[in-house]
Amino acid sequence: MTILVSIDGFRPDYLDRGLTPNLSRLAAQGVTGPMRPSFPSKTYPNHWTLVTGVRPDRHGITANMMEDPSRPGEVFTMATDDPFWWNAVPPIWVTAEKAGVRTASMFWPGSNVAWGGSRATAWPNDITGGARPHDWQAFSQQLPGDNRVRQVIDWMRRPAASRPRFVTTYFDVVDTEGHRNGPDSAGVNAALQEVDGQIGALVAGLAELGQPANLIIVSDHGMAPTSSERVVALDKIVSASDARVVESGPYATFAPLPGRDAAVASALLRPQPHMECWRKEAIPAKFHYGRNPRIPAFVCLAEDGWELQKTAPSVAYSRGSHGFDPYAPSMTALFIANGPAFAAGKRVNAFDNVAVAPLLRTLLGLPADPTLDGTDAVFRPVLRRK
Repeated sequence: MTILVSIDGFRPDYLDRGLTPNLSRLAAQGVTGPMRPSFPSKTYPNHWTLVTGVRPDRHGITANMMEDPSRPGEVFTMATDDPFWWNAVPPIWVTAEKAGVRTASMFWPGSNVAWGGSRATAWPNDITGGARPHDWQAFSQQLPGDNRVRQVIDWMRRPAASRPRFVTTYFDVVDTEGHRNGPDSAGVNAALQEVDGQIGALVAGLAELGQPANLIIVSDHGMAPTSSERVVALDKIVSASDARVVESGPYATFAPLPGRDAAVASALLRPQPHMECWRKEAIPAKFHYGRNPRIPAFVCLAEDGWELQKTAPSVAYSRGSHGFDPYAPSMTALFIANGPAFAAGKRVNAFDNVAVAPLLRTLLGLPADPTLDGTDAVFRPVLRRK
């Protein structure tokens, strides 16, 4: 049994606050280490990387909001379940189900998508074909974390023949509070205590059932403090008559209007305070980003803690955000592995999050896939030998 848990926006150094006894114990008695998110360090690209083992440039979920040249006028958002956007690379639950491994998802970005299917263009836009986990729940932020844990435990009560061997679940409260008030806020501290209690309930429930499980607890990215005093106003750099801003925040993307590519290049591709810009094909190799047609022609990345906004903010604020350089310490993601497959009290060196899906394949007895962008090599020294 393997359970993959995402705590959205959980920075590893949150464990140092003395507010997370359950998570800290799992880390101390299992395996932990700093995990780098993929670029961009956003929720949907990284959750899809964690379960596919390939980077956003390949799996196609290149942003939380994106466009596709083959679908003009259509915009992908975090509510999009049309398989068209997701079908490039199968998630681990599809691979597992094909291999006879029963799976279940108590939330995970993309787990409600009929992977491999197609959506009709005419109302009511029926979706035909495709595969999902055997059991799955459509995400609702209103469903309390306690209920999410209870559902996972209920699945574990099933007879062995119908009990899932791979489960995902997801908690969003830490990320929500980080955005709202910043990573050093009382709100984040309260959220840490809340989710830690839910992890404790999950561990206790498994113990009560006598159900050993490998827990893989991850986050998709970290969180950096931001402020209205650290904003680059993009309309002061690129005219709206030259380019359309597709996405803004810690990074920004631009689609030049017809015939205005040179003007956009002239405006962006020069030294800029608090940000660096590239044509998509010239993005630094360390980001592994820029080949996918869904990535706009120009990409700018803000200095850690700064934001790129369409216009200067009109209201003062202090909050948190993510999407910065994955190598920035503030973007480092949580990784904890604890269970019968793992040695106790071990730490691994920093690694890219493309290693998680290969690890899951190993735990589930699935064959290694050489086409993925990562391997489980970083974890081999800390896996118990059977």
